[in-house]
Amino acid sequence: MLAEERQNLILDLVNQRGSQSITDLQRQLKVSRETIRRDLMLLADRHALRKTHGGALSLAHGEPGIAVREVINAEAKRAIAWRAAGLVPDGATVLLAGGSTVQAMADMLLDHRELTVITNSVANASKLAARNNNRVHLLGGEVQTTNNITLGADATAMLAHYFVDVAIVGAGAITPAGVLMDYTREEAEISRLMLQSARLSVVLADHTKFNRHAPVQVGTFEKVTCLISDRPPEAPLSTVLARLPLDVLIADGQPH
Repeated sequence: MLAEERQNLILDLVNQRGSQSITDLQRQLKVSRETIRRDLMLLADRHALRKTHGGALSLAHGEPGIAVREVINAEAKRAIAWRAAGLVPDGATVLLAGGSTVQAMADMLLDHRELTVITNSVANASKLAARNNNRVHLLGGEVQTTNNITLGADATAMLAHYFVDVAIVGAGAITPAGVLMDYTREEAEISRLMLQSARLSVVLADHTKFNRHAPVQVGTFEKVTCLISDRPPEAPLSTVLARLPLDVLIADGQPH
């Protein structure tokens, strides 16, 4: 089988299921893991799919569901979340977006006390409500079942009433030009408003989000206080971020 034919077949398999592991692709195509990794790198460089640790995600289906994303780079996301939780003191007022990394952040806040949490994530609200004298406000709106979050005019209208100590949002993608992007207009609008509504605005993104694209622009990093990831961004993104008054924190330790 020619390399181009094999790569087209890989893309078809990934698009059919939304995601594929290297092990599954190796078994189906009967080639080495190194060959699969090389093909995935080439396809990712052409923006035909998104390479992940151990496999690939389809771009044809948009962002995969929250249950899929929770197991992708899970260890890195927990480390990022642990580092981010250190920025939230007891008694703080916090905005939490949805997404798998921010849900990991909610887990790291379970021992914090007397938080006021405003979130559009049903999971985050459930985790942090009725604990340690917390107060939790769930933004209104229609529930998007893919991510188990509320979106729409009701959510944004309620969000407009708040200005908080810390806002924590995830990233669908961060382009080489330093633009934060997401997969739907509604999610992008919520993230944009959250970042504008806090004294400390924090973006959580594992390294697989760097130098990538998603369909909808959230905004640039000019007004973001802090970016937390598991690896330093590489060029050209690193060059763009270095020009900004932005702290880039690397979560290289292990979460407790």
